[in-house]
Amino acid sequence: MSELNNIALKIIGNGKGILAADESNGTMTKRLQDVNVESNSENRLKFRHTLFSSKSMKTCIGGVILYDETIKQEFSSKKIPELISDTGAVPGIKVDTGAKTLANSSEEKITEGLDGLRDRLKDYYKLGARFAKWRGVYIISNSYPSKIAISANAHALARYSALVQEAGMVPIVEPEVLMDGNHSAEICLTKTSEVIKKCFEELILQKVDLKGVILKPNMILPGSKSEKKISSDEIAELTLKCLIENVPSEVPGIAFLSGGQTEIEATKNLNAINKQNKSSFIITYSYGRALQQSALKHWSNNTSDINGTQRIFDHRANMCSLAARGKWTEQLEQI
Repeated sequence: MSELNNIALKIIGNGKGILAADESNGTMTKRLQDVNVESNSENRLKFRHTLFSSKSMKTCIGGVILYDETIKQEFSSKKIPELISDTGAVPGIKVDTGAKTLANSSEEKITEGLDGLRDRLKDYYKLGARFAKWRGVYIISNSYPSKIAISANAHALARYSALVQEAGMVPIVEPEVLMDGNHSAEICLTKTSEVIKKCFEELILQKVDLKGVILKPNMILPGSKSEKKISSDEIAELTLKCLIENVPSEVPGIAFLSGGQTEIEATKNLNAINKQNKSSFIITYSYGRALQQSALKHWSNNTSDINGTQRIFDHRANMCSLAARGKWTEQLEQI
């Protein structure tokens, strides 16, 4: 097995998943303001350190995606990547510079950040990162995502992935088809399939080693404004169909984003997918809000209550880990 494949399996194996703690300072400021906490580098670090030093890091979290500010920070004279590595998890880093408006389009986005990426990756590797993340974002409507958006974002994801592997790290390929809209789950399936298929065409073209890649897609869901709601079992069936038909079997695993789902929805749907999964893929989570939201609300009431905040985070991480093995039940949420 290649070293990259070993890293990928360490991140997503044994019922572990990824903690996405890579919110930009702007996004984190909004999250903290929503719970009436001042956003400064000290508070952002204090909350994240509370999560990184919790018990479930050793049992449920295989990797942590960090933001540029966080990977360079220290807490009690210990570097953050070192703190994460000490728990057995792998430190990772978000390397894109955000989604900007695509030329000749008023609504679609292209993710930027390729300029200077090779040098930045060398620096992040020295800081301890062993995987990276880049998010492409797509909208659904009658005419979107367009072929231009699908092609441009796939090309960027593939070029990013090749550079990340060159630097000795595992790329997380994140093509997110947004939940926004009133579309059906069937339309989401069609559009997401187009997006993922094109991503792998480009990855193969760029000679990316697929055994050293983790895919981070959206689940197949009806739009957030759709009146056609479907069950977790139906979500699982459609999602697995999408993966099996469009993801090459060499890819070791899939780590889903939560994409606007509640904590319980993201857990329940992941569990249903794993109960039905007969593929060779490891299927797990790469959640931000769906791992952190309840912990953040609790922490905001008293930022000194480390134990209480960690207890809530540990419960959520344990639930997600059970779902990654298809062993979650709603009754366990009451404990």
